[in-house]
Amino acid sequence: MPRLQLGDWIDSAVTYLRDHFAWLFDIITNVVSGMYDGLDAVLGAPAPLLLAGILAVVALWLRGPTAAVLTFAGFALIDSIQQWDQAMATLSLVLVATVITIVLAIPLGIWAARNRTVSAVLRPVLDFMQTMPAFVYLIPGIFFFGVGQVPGVISCIVFAIPPGVRMTELGIRQVDGDLIEAAEAFGTTSRNTLLRVQLPLALPTIMAGINQVIMLGLSMVVTAGMVGGGGLGASVFTAISQVNIGLGFEGGISVVILAMYLDRMTSSLGTRVSPLGRRATAALTSVRGASIWNYRPQTGIAVVGVVVLALVAGGMNIFGGSADTNTAAAGKNVGDGRSVNIGYIPWDEGIASSFLWKEALEERGYQPKLSQYDVGALYTGLSAGKLDFQTDAWLPTTHQSYWDKYKDSLDDLGSWYGPTSLELSVPSYVKGVDSLADLKGQGGKFKGRIIGIEPGAGMMKALNDKVLKQYGLEGEYQVTTGSTASMLAQLDRSLKAKEPVVVTLWSPHWAYSKYDLKKLKDPMGAWGAGDGLHTLTHKGFAAKEPQVAQWLKDFKLTEPQLSSLEAAIQDAGQNHEQDGVRAWLKKNPGLIDKIAPVKKPAAAAKG
Repeated sequence: MPRLQLGDWIDSAVTYLRDHFAWLFDIITNVVSGMYDGLDAVLGAPAPLLLAGILAVVALWLRGPTAAVLTFAGFALIDSIQQWDQAMATLSLVLVATVITIVLAIPLGIWAARNRTVSAVLRPVLDFMQTMPAFVYLIPGIFFFGVGQVPGVISCIVFAIPPGVRMTELGIRQVDGDLIEAAEAFGTTSRNTLLRVQLPLALPTIMAGINQVIMLGLSMVVTAGMVGGGGLGASVFTAISQVNIGLGFEGGISVVILAMYLDRMTSSLGTRVSPLGRRATAALTSVRGASIWNYRPQTGIAVVGVVVLALVAGGMNIFGGSADTNTAAAGKNVGDGRSVNIGYIPWDEGIASSFLWKEALEERGYQPKLSQYDVGALYTGLSAGKLDFQTDAWLPTTHQSYWDKYKDSLDDLGSWYGPTSLELSVPSYVKGVDSLADLKGQGGKFKGRIIGIEPGAGMMKALNDKVLKQYGLEGEYQVTTGSTASMLAQLDRSLKAKEPVVVTLWSPHWAYSKYDLKKLKDPMGAWGAGDGLHTLTHKGFAAKEPQVAQWLKDFKLTEPQLSSLEAAIQDAGQNHEQDGVRAWLKKNPGLIDKIAPVKKPAAAAKG
């Protein structure tokens, strides 16, 4: 049967929409970004424990003292494991996505409940939206809205809207028909019947749908960390890419706390706002009697508590945010507070060079922002101008496919390190395997697999498309995909067990100094010539920031400098990369002045 070119059709349709409706996507981006920035500023302004107190008051109003105590303890735990800022960013994303989803879902649900044709049309569409794997929504999201929070929010909306529509429709359809007939008999208009009869009675079911919207949105927000959505998604993505169990658990437990809080509060909110729910609560209270554990403050008292805590935060000058202590030296504040967005891949040389430039730009008065991405998302965001530069482009070989696709919208400022080399490596105790040609016929020794890295890495494409073919290894070996960290973890396990293993590696890499490894020779030259580590910017960055562009163009590091910088960051540990850079700079005094030189002001002429 001939292949149906469905993927090509979808790709063409997405490209057409992006090219012809860019104005619409820009409007959506500005609206969503404005909503997110405003909410994030509000949630990020108070001190963590004060905001935890405000959230505890809300829990007290909705569920009682036990929920209030657990809420405060849970958010205090998030603060204690240094995931507060990420949690508030995630909460902002969820709330923005939830608000937009509700605005769209409830009218659609009402329309479907009152029109069976609309219901029949919507049902397969909602089935499609709900069953499509969540990761797929990120792909058009990147194309239409670039990288960052906006594609994450849009993906959340698409993924979470079906239960909102379904539960709204279900709630309205479940309203007793006799009640509707009675309302109509008294001359109630269709509009008033909906607002005063159907919606109030359907409210518990609608609130259950909103609860599901929030839960699905929260799960999708974590996934959106792959495209620079930030928040706890970034923490989880970093933990996965680096196989960091501790960070993964900290990010995961923070997500659990947020999910439990939002779940309990939204479910109780339905009881608070529903007339039937309020009557049921009053009846239950009369049966149980007065008790401190059954206490629920009146709405006015709860509002006063929230306002008082907010005023306390304002009185402590917390709403202004903390001042940046890393100010530029006198005469060197050439950045004047301008922002610079840096993207990086979680590879050691990319992390090292990106955090080095973050420190250098801060010392020159800029406000750099670092974001981690997968390779494809990084190039897409850079080409769209959402990012200003990245320093880990392996050219002309490893990232050749990305360069060919995006070169018209990128500027190459040249190589700051090279040449590099790509290779397959085995432990030195593996005998009889010294070159790629020696792998043929020995697949059983290595369990028929080559341990690879990120599937989007250019090295993986070169390995699958060229190296395996030229050496006749196709079919005998399967290249496993994962992350650089998972590859290194497997290498470490195999070395400790003295097991044969073949892994994808490159030079320079600190693994060669830590482990006794053997680079497999490439007599056919399948890997190609060594790459250089290039700095890429989007078109127009040099015109916007000519000084920074010139610094990047002149930037160079030697192999001892790069390897020692990587080692310093490794020693500093996760989430302390900047501390590692500063410790390294203390051992390399004057380096910032070399890579980001500033002309000394001319002496004033004597009169």
